[in-house]
Amino acid sequence: MRGTPDPSPTRQAGDDTLYLKDDDRYSSLRLISWWRQERLQAARILVVGAGALGNEVVKNLTLLGVGTIYLVDFDHVESSNLSRSIFFRESDAGKPKATAMATRARELNPDVQVIPIDGDVILDVGLGLFALVDLVIGCLDNREARLWVNRQCWKIGKPWIDAGIQEIQGVVKIFIPPDSACYECAMTARDYQLLNLRYSCPLLPRDEIQGGKTPTAPTIASMMAALQVQEALKLLHGLPVAAGSAHVYNGVGNQFYTTKLPFREDCLSHETYPPPHELDLDSSATVDDLFEKARRWLSGPQRLILDRELVLAFFCKGCDRRREVSRTRRRVQASEAVCPDCGRDSLPEFASTIHEGTPLAALPLSRVGIPPYDIVRVDGGGESGFFLLGGDRDRFASPGRTT
Repeated sequence: MRGTPDPSPTRQAGDDTLYLKDDDRYSSLRLISWWRQERLQAARILVVGAGALGNEVVKNLTLLGVGTIYLVDFDHVESSNLSRSIFFRESDAGKPKATAMATRARELNPDVQVIPIDGDVILDVGLGLFALVDLVIGCLDNREARLWVNRQCWKIGKPWIDAGIQEIQGVVKIFIPPDSACYECAMTARDYQLLNLRYSCPLLPRDEIQGGKTPTAPTIASMMAALQVQEALKLLHGLPVAAGSAHVYNGVGNQFYTTKLPFREDCLSHETYPPPHELDLDSSATVDDLFEKARRWLSGPQRLILDRELVLAFFCKGCDRRREVSRTRRRVQASEAVCPDCGRDSLPEFASTIHEGTPLAALPLSRVGIPPYDIVRVDGGGESGFFLLGGDRDRFASPGRTT
């Protein structure tokens, strides 16, 4: 533990009895032959989702003394969460889930730093945070977020453990880039079809499509979360895991089996980034500032490649009117495409790149959809450069720890 003598179990001279120190909360864990508490204390884990699974995952990680937990969720506590979430109370109603859970987890074990991120993993979490942690645990309830986490992990070669639950059934999947199958490898045509249902004809999020309430019991959340954390423990200790496999449990018949997931050579998620150049810029810097710094490695006209597509404007053919938007597509609702003058659907204008010398290049990186501590790609002179926004590092470095 921080600032204390070595609390490991000891043996007295001439005595084979193993003595546990009363002031060491991890003494019984240290009895496991391969256990290394110092590895857990030094570990950083990103947990995405603060629902039933996320509560159980964070509970287990906190009890184990994992050094730093980054917890991401954009939702708020409501009454229906109380039957499945160990960290929430009635008094938490309306509070951000990540913040509420972080407060209670710190009470459970002050050794652990729990850093909440009250935001959307797709929009508000930079790739640099994925690179900073040792592994990612997904506690998600939708395909879009899983697919995004999968692609982010593959870009920087980070293991991640996914889980899904329904009623008293569940599945846990382990993915280790670049050699195992990934989440997208196992996606079917039906999965892509369901993924696209969230979007309207002009490819904007539908207002009426909300996250569905999946019926689950707290027991299956406990079981699958425990399996996720157990696989994380094995990864942190260098023990073998079944990478690219799904562990499936059917609670009705108490059946458990493991299946190997298919590996697709042409999978779109299998894009990997080289180690990035770290820049002393943060997300408040402009795109032009980024181009100026990138000129050290790139020549010729530059362009910024956007992972999160921008909606630049809406154009109404009936009124011949253009309305400026300049927000990421995920933050724009389909209802906003309706022309306020004539009531017709306007056409959205998208942008996936920003070129040097254009008006968009004068905007802050945050305005064009780039979150803090992101890793961005800039093309120039026939080459690509990858750059970490190192100026945002202090937002994610846990107190008292080096990064």
